[in-house]
Amino acid sequence: MRATGEPTHMSARQRLLVDGMNVIGSRPTGWWRDRPGAIRELVEGLVAYAEESGQKVSVVFDGKPVEVSAGPVEVAFATRQGPDAADDEIAKRVAADPDPGGLRVVTSDSRLAQRVRDHGAEVVGAGGFRRQLDERP
Repeated sequence: MRATGEPTHMSARQRLLVDGMNVIGSRPTGWWRDRPGAIRELVEGLVAYAEESGQKVSVVFDGKPVEVSAGPVEVAFATRQGPDAADDEIAKRVAADPDPGGLRVVTSDSRLAQRVRDHGAEVVGAGGFRRQLDERP
């Protein structure tokens, strides 16, 4: 609960931080054949989610940056290459956040989930979140 008596999961201040490649990889669509297309598709879904929910949404991807039309969504690419690059960027953002309890991190990576929970962020599974995006009208 927040000081106002409002449950954290209902907070208007809540923000979403998405492990982009983890969400993309949560369903075997052949995304690896068109990684830039998969990134653009996810960002489009996140834009619609942000506009419908009113939440601030950020997504972090591994790999080479791709040009996307992101509207209200902050799109970032890990500043380094290699294993766990985006995970490290996400964990760094959560650790530096002045209100990590207002963050929901979307990932199914257990190590990243523990890292962000240690700083007070909530974790949402990538597969469930992806289904939520896919079920939007």
